[in-house]
Amino acid sequence: MYFQVNATMKTPAGPTISTAMRGSTLPTLRPRELECTLRAGDIVFTRIRGALFRQIADATGTWTNHVGIVVGFDRAGAVVAESRMPLSRRTRFARFVRRSADGRVAVLRLPRPLSNEEVWRLQRETGCRLGRLYDTGFSLRSRRKFCSRFVREVLQESTGVEVGQVTTFREMFERKPDTDLRLWKAWYFGRIPWERTTVTPESLYASPELRVVFDGNVCRARRGRISSDAQLNQKGPFAPVAGGE
Repeated sequence: MYFQVNATMKTPAGPTISTAMRGSTLPTLRPRELECTLRAGDIVFTRIRGALFRQIADATGTWTNHVGIVVGFDRAGAVVAESRMPLSRRTRFARFVRRSADGRVAVLRLPRPLSNEEVWRLQRETGCRLGRLYDTGFSLRSRRKFCSRFVREVLQESTGVEVGQVTTFREMFERKPDTDLRLWKAWYFGRIPWERTTVTPESLYASPELRVVFDGNVCRARRGRISSDAQLNQKGPFAPVAGGE
């Protein structure tokens, strides 16, 4: 069962932005501070650890290699839909950003809020794609999903706005000719699919259709239990609840 409240959370006060994290010049927020600024349709970028995912970021010349989309809120906070290994699913926002290496997080959104109808379509389109196997081949023609394709498709189906740019592997590597291809060759058993079309987290991150809400670091909470994701991924209709945080 999934509990949807409103398109935005109730925000008692604006977040306080700090730059005092490990000497970084990037702004820093606590997870809850950032969560209070979110609304349905926001796209959340992170950096996943792991050799292949680091290579995705390196090949596209950016820090991010994973992306999800805020689909609503329940009594515990914001809920992010994502395509991840092994299956696409809904995840608590706090858990989603906790997985990011060094707390690196960005939130981008359309320049306008989604209408109630668009929020409903967003939840319907993500719901249709939950439980899909992760596409480790990163192909737009596969029946499986991967993170940037998942987000691009559900946003387009719900709002009509297309973000990100379709590219081939050949075009992607030509834009960054110094990319180390050894891992990619091993991943594809010696034959990189040069003409395969894909879409990358970087292309969504650089999309002119989106506006930056936050781009910086989220500091880890010292302690605190995050509500389980299990209830978010049960089959069944959305059940609205009254009120907010």
